[in-house]
Amino acid sequence: MPIIIPEDIPAFKILADENVFVMPYERAVAQDIRPIEIAILNLMPTKIETETQLIRLLANTPLQVNLTLIQTATYKPQNVAEEHMERFYTTFSQIKNKKFDGMIVTGAPVETMEFEDVRYWDELKEVLDFAREKVTSTVFICWGAQAAMYRYYGIGKSAFKKKLFGVFENTAHTPYEPLLKGLNDSFFIPHSRYTAVDEKAVLAHKDIEVLATGKECGISIAKSKDNSAFFFFGHSEYDRETLGGEYFRDKKKGMKTAPPKNYFADKKEKSINMTWNSTGNLLFYNWLNHYVYQVTPFAL
Repeated sequence: MPIIIPEDIPAFKILADENVFVMPYERAVAQDIRPIEIAILNLMPTKIETETQLIRLLANTPLQVNLTLIQTATYKPQNVAEEHMERFYTTFSQIKNKKFDGMIVTGAPVETMEFEDVRYWDELKEVLDFAREKVTSTVFICWGAQAAMYRYYGIGKSAFKKKLFGVFENTAHTPYEPLLKGLNDSFFIPHSRYTAVDEKAVLAHKDIEVLATGKECGISIAKSKDNSAFFFFGHSEYDRETLGGEYFRDKKKGMKTAPPKNYFADKKEKSINMTWNSTGNLLFYNWLNHYVYQVTPFAL
């Protein structure tokens, strides 16, 4: 089954060319199917790249998914055309009285700031509370996961001495966990961050279950024990070129960023070994199937 998105959003042509099943609204309304309603709060500066990555993964299921893209009202993005945001995005105030089967809150390049110093923190707190009350299950990614941990459990974060940057091996901690179904005993997840959640506090909290960790990256995946919140501290949604794009952008700025670990397959930094592709697909497939579709009410 397809994911339902406007035919003129950039992701439509990109994914159609990849043989990903995308469907315009006009065709979807002609089908007698109740689609899964998914909202994405996109806090990344690379709006089009991020929305395309997530749409690609959400389309990889047998479910028909209807997508709502959300932007902050208290901060206007600087790296995407205003016309794109007006055409394809809505604000939280416009959807706060609705209910959703699932939601995704992305990361944001503000992790070195205190949460309260982020310009849209008050608005984000409203969204996080909304997710608890009116969404069946939510995935929080990278800084979004740290922000949710702080809001829900009072768990803070600390800074690394240097950026955690690369693709890192992980192992599962919970046998037969539905989210990890189909993954190998060891699997890889990209990380790109300057901070880490307080892992001791996470492990000690009675309402949180850690699902996967890596020796170099620490906790990669955790969930609330009621299955309403999933915390992805890495970027399993990243495309093949995303880490490389960050690295070459930093080099162009004159920054002394080290190459992402376990990413380039050659010393010339041209060939990429994409070891996380199946992991990303399975994580979002399993989340949609086991923690959204199987438990969400038919009548939202």
